[in-house]
Amino acid sequence: MSRLSFAQRIVNWQRLHGRHHLPWQNTRDAYRIWLSEIMLQQTQVETVINYYQRFLRSFPNIRTLAKAPLSRVLEHWSGLGYYRRAHHLHAAAREVMNRYGGKFPETQEMLMALPGIGRSTAAAIAVFAFDQRAAILDGNVKRVLARHRAIEGNPSLSAIEKTMWAVAETLLPKRNLSEYTQGLMDLGASICTRRQPDCAHCPLRRDCVARLEQRTHLLPTPKTAQPLVELRFHILILKRKQRILLEERVTQKIWTGLWSFPECALTDDVAQVVKRRYGLTAAAIETFPVMTHRLTHRRLIMTPVEVDVRGRLRTTASCRFLSREEVLRDAIPTPVRSIILARI
Repeated sequence: MSRLSFAQRIVNWQRLHGRHHLPWQNTRDAYRIWLSEIMLQQTQVETVINYYQRFLRSFPNIRTLAKAPLSRVLEHWSGLGYYRRAHHLHAAAREVMNRYGGKFPETQEMLMALPGIGRSTAAAIAVFAFDQRAAILDGNVKRVLARHRAIEGNPSLSAIEKTMWAVAETLLPKRNLSEYTQGLMDLGASICTRRQPDCAHCPLRRDCVARLEQRTHLLPTPKTAQPLVELRFHILILKRKQRILLEERVTQKIWTGLWSFPECALTDDVAQVVKRRYGLTAAAIETFPVMTHRLTHRRLIMTPVEVDVRGRLRTTASCRFLSREEVLRDAIPTPVRSIILARI
């Protein structure tokens, strides 16, 4: 077993091999650190970078984000997925302004009281922005600990997660908190990967129980897959004089707050739906091939129907006709963007 502690090996490795030039690193700005941590939840670093930089150009600080309407925040989040993060981000920004005068609270406990900030995210902000001593436990770290300590059971189960939190707290060093925390993240992302971990270059290889017992492919224990729910429906591309109708998704379970094409059941009469909902007359109807879109636990099986419409739109605040350019600038789901780019 190595004479160096678990933490010191992580710190040494991070200094030599970790990531150092990501746009949210090398700063103590809590706003930028918080934004990156929220964006990085369930999203790859490579995807986040462009969104992060674009977001900061429009909302360079907590004040500008808090003052912005939610619709504009969602526009900048469009395509990043998991839109509830954007809702929480906006709500938290307003709370920081209202309760703390625009200054982030510095403790993990106070950060956790803000919308959308869980224990691990709060710890990361506390460490990177305020040099607080707090343990993180994101997906990458859970994988490292599960293998190093041979912790069996799915990490999403409360009992297993409780065990992992206890281990994470025990391993926490008293110094070099930022390098240690970043090193754990980097190690899980680049070395201790889900598939084909690079154990030969891991600083923990000498006492990693999973490696010694040849069980890295078994740990962490995978969770039982939830059944994938399939949803089948028409999406209605209503066109009038080169403009397209979009509808705000106010209360729906997915894409809440975004603007999307209207939907109806496959068994519905499209012309009747258009007349009943919007007071418009369908002049021509064309059906396109089925397209699919995968969400976490749902598969959307959508049949696009393009409808040339006439008449005056029944007054409603939740729908509007827009030009193609306006649609692409709006807060729209990925399938809507794909259709616009491919067909309109």
